[in-house]
Amino acid sequence: MTGFEFPVDHLLPSHKVGIISLVGLAVAIVARYGVHLAGAWRTVYIVCAAIALYLNVFVGVVQAFLKVSVLKAMAPKQTEPPFVIVQLVVLALFLLLTIAAVKRFRGAPVLQA
Repeated sequence: MTGFEFPVDHLLPSHKVGIISLVGLAVAIVARYGVHLAGAWRTVYIVCAAIALYLNVFVGVVQAFLKVSVLKAMAPKQTEPPFVIVQLVVLALFLLLTIAAVKRFRGAPVLQA
């Protein structure tokens, strides 16, 4: 959240990703601590936490393709196939792991803080 304090002239894509991530984390916090993962809130918690983590990994991949010279040479505009393939693999991995987590977490006992 501290990154939002930097002076900027307009809303950047990084700000939009950060806002979406913070909203997802806020909902996850409500699901975990507000309603103690009761009922459907278990699924809400997992999905929101996974989305927030995916967005961080998405930005990490973008930064890697911007900063690592080998990756930058492979996809200088970040529209080339290597970049797109990596982002699709990361997305698919997160989808599979999120689905697996939702299925496994359903039967777990409710944790009280």
